[in-house]
This record gives sequence, C-alpha cells and structure tokens, in this order.
Amino acid sequence: MATVSVSIGSNIERDRHVHRGLDALAETFGRLAISRVYESEPVGFRDGRNFYNLVVVFESDWRVGELQAWCKRLEFANGRRQDSRKYSPRTLDLDLLTVGSLTGKHDGVSLPRDEILHHAFVLQPLVELLPDTPHPLTGRPYRDHWAEFDTAGQRLWPIGFVWQGRTISRSAN
Repeated sequence: MATVSVSIGSNIERDRHVHRGLDALAETFGRLAISRVYESEPVGFRDGRNFYNLVVVFESDWRVGELQAWCKRLEFANGRRQDSRKYSPRTLDLDLLTVGSLTGKHDGVSLPRDEILHHAFVLQPLVELLPDTPHPLTGRPYRDHWAEFDTAGQRLWPIGFVWQGRTISRSAN
C-alpha cells in the first residue's frame, strides 16, 4: 500500500463537482484525509471564475496508471471534455500529486507532480495533511517548502464547506 495524494479543483458548479469528486474517491478508496477547501483566483486562466481547491490523501495498492485512468474517467463522467484546452474552465480536475515516494515517469505519469512546489492552491492543502512528509525529489518536508513559498499573486482563502454532514472547512471570515 502506498500513500496517494490527489488535488481536486473546480470552477464550474464548484460545490456540486467537489462533492461528486469526494463521493467517488471515498466510494472507491475508502477512508480519506481531506484538507480544507480553498477558493483561489485562477492562475493562467483567461476565464476569471475562481476555483475551489483541496487535496485528499488515501492508501491504495493500485498502480500509477490505474490511478491516473480512474481520475480521468471521473473527470469525463463529470463533463470534462477530452479536447479541452489547458487553461479552460473545469467542472472537475483531479491531479495525481504523489504515490508514496515514487519519482520519475510511471505508466506515462510524472511523479511527483511539478505543480506541488509552484502553486499555493496545491502546496498549502498538501501541507495540512502531510506537513512532515518529505517531498520525493527534494527530501525536505512540505512544511519547509510552504514556509519559503512566495504567495504573492496566488491568493487563496478557506471557505465554509460541508461534505456528507461533516464540516471540511470553515470560512476565514
């Protein structure tokens, strides 16, 4: 079994699609550790709709290719188009961040995902769940990377979010 981390994002019907993503992950993989849900301004997108972002962590014995294929099927089942442009609106976006301490290309998937160290909306929720876990390439704990992260230009804030009767996060206000 490996500890798997996946980021979830949506900027179209955000509540609905994040709920669907969490439901499917829990149904398939069982117990989930779930970060707070953040609202963030889009990075690199022309469409100005804000995103909801979070990270989930679970245990799995699936191969990397199986995990990636499952994530893509769930995206398509929720309205993501296979031909969608890189920086276009997202109903549901699932990105495989890490699978244990694997590095390099596995089943065509590069691990760990590069965005971990470049986007606040990935790193901050990941730090909540795995603060002392070393990044597979740098060997440094995620909390150290977050402490040095330049958040200028990457605003995000926790929102009130309830899933299956459980408060996942509360608004910063």
